[in-house]
Amino acid sequence: MTDTTVAHTFQYSSAQHQAQTAIAGMWLFLASEVLFFGVLFLAWIVCRHGNQPGFDAGAGDTDLVIGTANTATLVTSSAVYSAGAAFIASGNPPRLIPCCAAAWLLRLASLTLKFWIEWRHDLSRHLFPGPDFAVTGPLRGGAQLFFVFYFLATALHGLHMLGGLGLVGWIIWCARRGDFSAEYSTPVTAVGLYWSFVDMVWIILYPLIYLVGRNP
Repeated sequence: MTDTTVAHTFQYSSAQHQAQTAIAGMWLFLASEVLFFGVLFLAWIVCRHGNQPGFDAGAGDTDLVIGTANTATLVTSSAVYSAGAAFIASGNPPRLIPCCAAAWLLRLASLTLKFWIEWRHDLSRHLFPGPDFAVTGPLRGGAQLFFVFYFLATALHGLHMLGGLGLVGWIIWCARRGDFSAEYSTPVTAVGLYWSFVDMVWIILYPLIYLVGRNP
C-alpha cells in the first residue's frame, strides 16, 4: 500500500487577490440584479406606452411629498455609509460603527415611510387593484395597471432594503469585534456596493412612480 501526500494550498495567491475576487463576485451579483429589475422597468415602460392616460391618472394619486422624503432619506443613508467606508480606508475604524448605525436607522426610516405610512394611506384610499379600486371610468384599467407595477416594484425594492439592513447589521457586529482595519475592509466595500445599488434602483423608480405624467 503506497502512502500518498495531498498538498493543500490556499485558493488565492494573496489577500489582495482574495479581496479582488470578493468584489468581482459582488459586481457579478449586482449585474444579475440589473437584469432582474431591468425586465420590470421595461415592462413598466411598455405598458405605460399603451395606457398612458390611465398611468398618468395613477401617478396623480401617489403621494409626492412622501416619495420625495423617502428619496432624500435613501440618498443620505448611502452618503453616510460611504463616509464610514472612507473613514476605515483612511485608518480610522472607530468611525465606521456610528456611520453604519446612522445609515441603518435612515434606511429603517425609509421603510417606515414607504410601508407603514404611504402604503397604509394608499390602501385607505382604495388604490390597491381590485373590485374596490378608487379610480372609475375609462381610466380605471390603466390606473389599476399602474398600481400593480407600483405595489410590485416597491415590495421588491423593500425586500432588497431588508436584505441591506441585515448586511449592515452584520457589518456593525463585525466592526464591534474589531474585524476591520485599513488593511482589511473588503466586506465593508462589498456591502456598500449593494447598499448603493438599492438606492440606484429607487432613483429609477422615483420618477416612474411620482413624476412621469404627473400634472403640475
